[in-house]
Amino acid sequence: MSEALAQAQKALYLSNPNPRVGCVIVRDGKLIGSGFTQAVGKAHAEVQALANAKTLGNDVAGSTIYVTLEPCSHTGRTPPCVDALIVAKPAKVIVAMSDPNPLVAGEGLEKLRAAGIEVQCGFLESEAQALNRGFISRMTRGLPWVRMKIAASLDGKTALPDGQSQWITGPLARADGHHWRAQACAIVTGVGTVKEDDPSLNVRDVDTQRQPVRIIIDSKLETPPAAKILQNPDQSSVIIVCASLDTPEMQAKAKSFEECGIEVITMANAFGKVDLPALFSYFAKEREMNEIHIESGFKLNGSMLREDCVDELLLYYAPFFMGEGIGMANVGLMNSLNNRQNWQIIDQVLFGPDLRLRLIKN
Repeated sequence: MSEALAQAQKALYLSNPNPRVGCVIVRDGKLIGSGFTQAVGKAHAEVQALANAKTLGNDVAGSTIYVTLEPCSHTGRTPPCVDALIVAKPAKVIVAMSDPNPLVAGEGLEKLRAAGIEVQCGFLESEAQALNRGFISRMTRGLPWVRMKIAASLDGKTALPDGQSQWITGPLARADGHHWRAQACAIVTGVGTVKEDDPSLNVRDVDTQRQPVRIIIDSKLETPPAAKILQNPDQSSVIIVCASLDTPEMQAKAKSFEECGIEVITMANAFGKVDLPALFSYFAKEREMNEIHIESGFKLNGSMLREDCVDELLLYYAPFFMGEGIGMANVGLMNSLNNRQNWQIIDQVLFGPDLRLRLIKN
């Protein structure tokens, strides 16, 4: 199963919106086939592993198959994997975790058992779940897994008072940040960050076949037309989210962006701002987004945290004090420590001189 998980890791940047799944086929203690989920619409891990075994001239009948997620039992973009496994006639299928997709949810395991194949489920389950937090979140909560990345000095400053922030952390930490970008379905920022830093927000330090969608939260459509993030939209789609298009001026701005290949959508709350919780629900349910990566500034970070939109934090601390500067997030005034939102550190790693903490909500 560890080898199957290693195969699943190869799908990290590739499989969205499908889950990252790995599969290995074993006979007499020897690996005779392996595979992992390909790009959307292409072969799933089990089909890849069966094809690999065939290419190597290995007969799968009577073997043991290890797979990190319950084989799918429904027809989506591809036929059911469980049918391919039944035709292959393994003696046993060992599964790390059941599929949270309600279209599967145990049906794949039952079909295998009904075909006379021995099935076991629950081996290295937590490791398999960690690979697919976003997919599980979308299937069980109707929301993507939202990860916020912040780079700061030891005293929690993300920029000088004039907005300068390049670069707080070193190249190794920045390269790690691109790893998290690459595995996300979308990268979200705010119009303030676009104006201040003019980022491209694409994946550059990681070899990937797929670029995440880039999303700008921009209530009033103030994104500069020459902003780097808007260039080469064919590399990855760009979406600007505004509050409304209820004036001729806003409609004209939206039309100008759309003529350049930029999608504009509206999602307003009662205060005339972008409705962030509704937006994330929309991205999960309508756009099949599993993981969303946030790289924004003080204001939008604060809004995300105050509105309880963030599931995970990636905090990169550089070993210096900035003094006066812009903080991590505008979370507002706390009247009592009893009202705090607690986070649990699940990982800490040094990248050169910089420390990365990963945290999830308690």
